[in-house]
Amino acid sequence: MTNTALDITLQPHDVAAYLRRHPEFLGDYPELAALLIMPRVQGPVASLATYQLQNLREKNAELERRLSELTTIAAENEQLMQRVHDLNVAALRANTPAAAAREVITKLGEDFHTDHVRLLLFGQTLLLPPTDWLVQEPAGRAALPEFADFLAHHEPIAGRLSAERLHRLFGEHAHDIRSAAVVPLGELGLLAIGSRDPDHFQPGMGTLFLKMIAATVTAALARAQGST
Repeated sequence: MTNTALDITLQPHDVAAYLRRHPEFLGDYPELAALLIMPRVQGPVASLATYQLQNLREKNAELERRLSELTTIAAENEQLMQRVHDLNVAALRANTPAAAAREVITKLGEDFHTDHVRLLLFGQTLLLPPTDWLVQEPAGRAALPEFADFLAHHEPIAGRLSAERLHRLFGEHAHDIRSAAVVPLGELGLLAIGSRDPDHFQPGMGTLFLKMIAATVTAALARAQGST
């Protein structure tokens, strides 16, 4: 077969496919490596070894970056877990319904670095003393049409809430809230945590810790309800 015939029938992708199937090819024909023209890396044409070395360094740098991110996330999750544990302990140590609720709200504000916390309770079964963080709604769910879909799905929500929802939860402080998380407390009500930081709570953020906090608050309130 002539060189002209080879040029017509052999395409670049054929060569690439062959090299993928035979990665040892340049080891068998090292003289060809010196003839290959590699992409420009930084300045002059690099040798194959230099090109491969740079690719390896870039991959290692990317792996190190990802490992650093995972390490940071793991450290943050460990801190969150410790805060949730402290919240559990504080709720268990409380010996009255009011003390249990107060400890939970205090911990959420201080340890979780939030600006406003609201506990919204349905009905009047829990007789807690009036305070700025407590909202009691005698009519229950029916009085919260703006949260109907949220209460139906029993899942936390996070991010930037509508002005209507913010006002319902935080009242006169609604204008301070730039992001918030709202978690359902079963049939007892809901818990709202607000922040002045617009990025503190974001849509799609992991809800595991929010659910753990909700479980703690629900258990504390149920225990308090049983003692009233």
